Amino acid sequence: MVRNLIKVTVFPCMLGIFFFATKKEKAYDFSHYATTQSSLFDYTVPFEEDVLEIPFHFNPIPFVLNDYIGFKEAIAFKESQGDYFTVNRFGYMGKYQFGQSTLDLLGIDGSYNFLKNPLLQEQAFFLNASRNKWVLRRDIARYNNRWIGGVKVTESGILAAAHLAGPGSVKKFLRSGGTIGFNDAFGTSVRSYLKRFSGYDVSNVAPIKRPHLNELK
Repeated sequence: MVRNLIKVTVFPCMLGIFFFATKKEKAYDFSHYATTQSSLFDYTVPFEEDVLEIPFHFNPIPFVLNDYIGFKEAIAFKESQGDYFTVNRFGYMGKYQFGQSTLDLLGIDGSYNFLKNPLLQEQAFFLNASRNKWVLRRDIARYNNRWIGGVKVTESGILAAAHLAGPGSVKKFLRSGGTIGFNDAFGTSVRSYLKRFSGYDVSNVAPIKRPHLNELK
């Protein structure tokens, strides 16, 4: 029994050791590899400061400053996500979603020309803000920094709400103590615009009774 066990275990192990001890190492041919051209090994990688020079920060609103540019771009993002060439199902046009009746007040004719002209849309927004500021000048002076309907009223919030609903609707909301509201066709309210766009510096927008496009040319 012991003799059989030795044959089964010891002899195979000895044969394996003999096999690996006598096996020759395989030769590899490296003659086809070129090592004389140093340029083959010249390469660079960017430094860490180069990669991280402009870090990425996600922000759904492209402008976060509290100046006029931040104000208008925040409204544009809410209205159309900043798309100059869009028309919604109710016919409101462009980056700031103007209706034709408002454009008529500003002396801007032709929806096609308006849509294809980003500069004209920017001018229209400024002129409309100037007009709304004139119409609401007394309400701005009276209600600025006061709380109406659970919202702190600011000049920029008033102008934003007027862009949404017209200055008349904003007057009704403020003078009723927030009891008379307004919602557009999508359910957006005067109160929400007063709150969402409060605190911007829009002092560069002058109140003008009858602003016209020709005044900017």
